[in-house]
Amino acid sequence: MSTRRRVGIAGAVFGTASASLAAAALAKRYAVGRIRLRPDLEASEPFGELRGRPATVKTSDGVELYAEVDGPEDAPLTIVFCHGYTLNLDSWHYQRRDLRDTYRLVFWDQRCHGRSARTPAEDCTIDRLGADLAELLKALVPGPCVLIGHSMGGMTVMALADRHPELFGEKVRGVALISTSAGKLAELTLGLPALISKVVHWAAAPAVSVLGRRSALVDRGRQAGNDVSFLALRYLGFGDPSTISPTVVDFAESMIRSTPTDVIADFYPALMSHDKLAALDVLDKVPTEIIVGDKDWLTPPDHSKSINAGLPSARLTEVPGTSHLVLLEKPAIVNDAIAELLKRVKDAEPDGVVEGIERLRDTGGAPPQRVRRLRRRAEGEAS
Repeated sequence: MSTRRRVGIAGAVFGTASASLAAAALAKRYAVGRIRLRPDLEASEPFGELRGRPATVKTSDGVELYAEVDGPEDAPLTIVFCHGYTLNLDSWHYQRRDLRDTYRLVFWDQRCHGRSARTPAEDCTIDRLGADLAELLKALVPGPCVLIGHSMGGMTVMALADRHPELFGEKVRGVALISTSAGKLAELTLGLPALISKVVHWAAAPAVSVLGRRSALVDRGRQAGNDVSFLALRYLGFGDPSTISPTVVDFAESMIRSTPTDVIADFYPALMSHDKLAALDVLDKVPTEIIVGDKDWLTPPDHSKSINAGLPSARLTEVPGTSHLVLLEKPAIVNDAIAELLKRVKDAEPDGVVEGIERLRDTGGAPPQRVRRLRRRAEGEAS
């Protein structure tokens, strides 16, 4: 074969491959463009713009955690929100929007996420996150509180229960666990046949580790591949891609994309080895809500049902047609479940609000006149 012919064939192959890639890129862009042109009821929602009073909590190992306090300071109950893996405190947008006028709210970025400081890989564990939460409660929550955790944030709450059971019933009056697991995530089938899922799990850990070591290169690729990430998250993070707002998908994708690849790699082993089934007895001391999407493939409903089996007094809400990001996909249902939890907390601990106000006064958390006003309000509610 002549050199010219070989070059010609190589050029044709390269040209065909380039044309195929270009066609695929155009098709992808066309598909994303069509999705974005659909009517979008959430287009004007100020995602990522709701802000509270900034605070910094320095942990015992020297890590600075970023937090925000929102809502009235004199509210007798604080709600603390713990976000999920690869997200940040802004993921609670709808909950902040609907609760900030009534309750004192605390949002925080878990270590290595959002605006909180980075740490070495050996400090990226669920137990360490639980210790961080304990220190955050001590620094920012002087009275009684309710803890709400999504995904990894739910695991953080379980780690707190495992390490500090004395807080539950006294300081922590209620818990909501959203799209999370008490353990055995490494056994997920991901909707695949058993043998294939085992191979996927076997290959995932070293693959994630390699990506972590090449994080700078991977992050550049992630920044360039927004349309691909948009389409992938639209289908994998939400239960019904045809109804989810493109603005919501963009918002979630931007949070995930802002989480460095090496952080994703550092926390992956901790998620796979997470096992806090023994801590569920502690959570049974307080009213607990369990919420999960019925199409969640990351933390499937069976995991929430297992948590429910270990918490006989808990209430399980399985949200139809939703997946892992149920708090963004069906916020009204999630917020209704949170409202039910707050009602159960009030019914279970009618005197607890007054005790919490006393604690606020004793620790200097509220001026005396506010304490008196809150005491009158709480006593009227308790009666």
